[in-house]
This record gives sequence, structure tokens and C-alpha cells, in this order.
Amino acid sequence: MRYQPRTRWARYLWAGTLAIVLVATLYTATARAATAPASAATAPAVAVGIVTRDKVALRAAPRDSAASQTLLWRGEALEIRATKGDFLQVWDHHRERGGYVRATQLMRVSTDAAEAPQLLALLAFVSEQPGSEPLGLALAAAGIQALPAAALQGPQGAAVMDAIGRQAERLAERASGGTGRADEPLLTAHLDVARRHGIQMITREADGRMTVCYEGDAYRRLLAMSAASAEQKARAALALTRAECLETPARAAEREALDEGLADLLARADVPALPAHWRARLATRQAEVWSRIAYARAQRGSTDTARGAAQRAIDAIGRNDKAELVDDDLNRFHAAAVRVNAVRWAAVPAVTSAGRLTVTTRRADDGQTCVSLRDPKAKADTPALTERCSWGQVWAASAAPNREGTALALAVQPVDGWRELWVFRKDASGWNVQVLPPAALQPGTGYAEFAGWEPGGQRLLVAREAMAEGKTIRRFEVVNVATLTPERTAFDAEALGPFSRWPDPAWKRDSLALR
Repeated sequence: MRYQPRTRWARYLWAGTLAIVLVATLYTATARAATAPASAATAPAVAVGIVTRDKVALRAAPRDSAASQTLLWRGEALEIRATKGDFLQVWDHHRERGGYVRATQLMRVSTDAAEAPQLLALLAFVSEQPGSEPLGLALAAAGIQALPAAALQGPQGAAVMDAIGRQAERLAERASGGTGRADEPLLTAHLDVARRHGIQMITREADGRMTVCYEGDAYRRLLAMSAASAEQKARAALALTRAECLETPARAAEREALDEGLADLLARADVPALPAHWRARLATRQAEVWSRIAYARAQRGSTDTARGAAQRAIDAIGRNDKAELVDDDLNRFHAAAVRVNAVRWAAVPAVTSAGRLTVTTRRADDGQTCVSLRDPKAKADTPALTERCSWGQVWAASAAPNREGTALALAVQPVDGWRELWVFRKDASGWNVQVLPPAALQPGTGYAEFAGWEPGGQRLLVAREAMAEGKTIRRFEVVNVATLTPERTAFDAEALGPFSRWPDPAWKRDSLALR
């Protein structure tokens, strides 16, 4: 195998850092061969082998009884220097140590262009095998070295980039999911081999949970390739827009700009040529991103653009057919639907509520939004019945008074993705405000929303849904207004008679709680 440094390094630079271990091994091996004395001309050609198994012993001599100097892991690249019976004499450039490995535990690889089809076939097979990610990454590195420069920009190069991204993501998922104590050395070794092949992992923390994510270099390169298929670009777009793997900027304006960029990326990946299930996945992610944009725009007072963003989120979630979604996609759909429902009031123009009570809002000096409860028949200079302020987003269009004029429900969203229900009520001491959260959890993703009044105005119909332990929990409740405690609860609205007899028509028409 003859190695051409300039050509190979040019390919390496195009492919990023992925092939660094294999390149270094090839380059060093070739340099050693080039400087060998003429008498060595008849020696076996220098070759490179990839370890195909885990915990392979690098022995001091070519026999099983020889001392083990270290353990090798699948995906590691070794220089093969000689054959000794059933063993290969190898040199490990990473550890700067030589030794012997059984020939059956190494796969010889060649980076000649003629070997590229075989390498790509092996890569296609190995990349579908969970637990074999380091080996697949090594084969991808060999494929990058073997493919001609023109092929790297074509469908074959796109297939390699796609395989790199998928395997790196799967390895990150293994790391995020955790392992038993017995499997920790294996996972640690696989992550180390992947790192040596140029795969960079990042760690993000959310809700007290650490998530390991692939940095995404291969996917970004894939999106820039015109030869990539629609499915490959869709997979890359979804990987690069995972909320749990994004570094959230501290400033609201920067977060909004980031989400707008993600929305544009997803829109470019959503093409008619995609199969229906891929378009559904993109639509779910688009709904999630546009819901964040809608909240950000509403927070800075851009009502019209917030309305447009919220409507795009609602339209995106509406493009999904639940019957066509697999379990994983269905879980993501429900999570996105909760976010969209939390912000759906941004799509509704603010109007003065018809009834015996109404609300007005004003911006306080400290930046909070203050909600004043008023009697619409009172004079303009009459003091408010009561007032409460919030740093969050007050959805004035959601105000729903009861017919008796003794209570009013209002949607208030303190943070993105979490909408609470404020209940203004009158008792013997006057007017007060109580807050009903989506769940007894720290604010995350969820909503509590008004669904109707029972006759008499003493009971309130409420729909609540929140994310807990990766799943959505949805409940329909008949709530006592005086105490805000549920008197009746069901997981299906049809199981409660009041939700059939007295639902609010607008809620029944627009809410995603009935999806």
C-alpha cells in the first residue's frame, strides 16, 4: 500500500478531524517504510489494521501465554509490521508501544481507491450495529482516505458523513443513558477511541440531568453537500436542532436569533421529496422551535410577529397524524404539543372580555406586567378591584369571567413552555388571586388552562398537562373555585360529565388538550 501524503492530507482537511488517528498511523508507517534500508525491500508491505473487538490483549510475544501489556478496544488503528504465525506484530502509535495481537482480532484496511466500495459496504453494515460505534468511525475514516476527492463531494461522501453523525449520536445516547458499573470501562474506552478519531462530545445540563451530545461537525458538513439525500439532510437538521443539546444564550435577543436560525434550517430540510414520517418529525421540531420564538416575541412586545410565530407552531403540530407515528415520535409529538398549547394564546388577538368582569394590563416601572381586575360598568377613575404583577407573559385574550361576576380565569406564562392559570375570586374579605400550576413541579414544560364554568360559577373546569420523567401527564379536573382543589379528576375529558355538558366553546375548538 503506497501512501501519498499531500493527497491524503487534503482529504483529511476536507473531512475535518475524523481521520486523524488513521492518518497519523498511515503517515508514520509510510515514512518508516520510505526510510528503511534497501535490504528491507523484500519485507512485507506496511499495512494498517483496525481492532475489531473489545479488550484485545497487546502481548509481549506471539503467544497467548505472553504477558499482556495493555488492552485494546474496537476501532483502534495499529500499524502492522510483520506476521508471526497466528499473530501480527503491531505498533500502537497512540501509546507508543509495540506488541503482538492475534490476526483474527484485526481487520486489515487499505486506503487505495479500489478498496473504497468494500470499505463503504462494511461501514453500512457496522453502522447499524449498536455498540460498534468506534469500529464504524474507524471504517468511516478509512473510507474518507480511500475515496477520490470528487467522490467525497458526491453521494458516497454524503453517506460517510451521515454514518459518522449517526454513530456519534448513538454513542452520545449511550453515554447519556448511563451504564452499570461493570460497563463503565467499556463506555469510557469507546468514548476515548471516538475522541481520537476526531469526534467531539459536549455535555449539557437541564432540569438537573446531564446529557451528552455529539457536537455535530459531520452533520453540518452534510447539510452543505448538494449530493446529500433529502432524508440525510432531514436527519442532520433534526440532530442539530435538539433543544437539550443547544447552548442557550443568556440574553433573550440572542436566544430568539438562535431559534430563528434553527427554524430556517428546518424549513430548508422540509422538502416534498421526504417520506411522510420524516416530514412529521420535522413538523414536530418546527412546532417546538416556533413556540419558543412566539414567546420571545411576545415578551418583547412584538404582538403581531408573535401571533404569526404562534400560528406557525399550531400549523406545524397540526400537520402530524398521530396514527402514523411510532412510539418515539409520538412522545416527541406530545412534548411539542404541550409547548405549543402553552403559547397558543399568542395567536389570539386581545379583545375586551364580555361579562361582568374584565382585565387591563400595564407595564410597571420595574418591568413587570401588572394585571388589574375591573368592573366594566365602573367609571374610568374607579380603583381596580385587585391587581397582581408578573415578570412573565400575561395573555389578556384568555380572560374568562363567570356569569355571576364572582370569579375570572386568566392564562399567565411565567417562563417559556410553562403556563399557569390565575383565578381571581371574590370572598367575604374581598378580591384575591390564586395560582394553579400545571403540576406540583418546578417550572418546566406544561400548562394549566381554563376549560369552562359550571353553572353557578363555583366550579371551574381545568385541563392540566406537564412533562414528568420524559412523559406527558394529562388530567382533566373539576376544581372548587374557593380552594382551587380538584373535586373530580380523570385522564379523559369524556369521563367527566361537566366536560361534556359545560365546556367553553373556544377551548373545545382551539385547545390542544383534546388532541
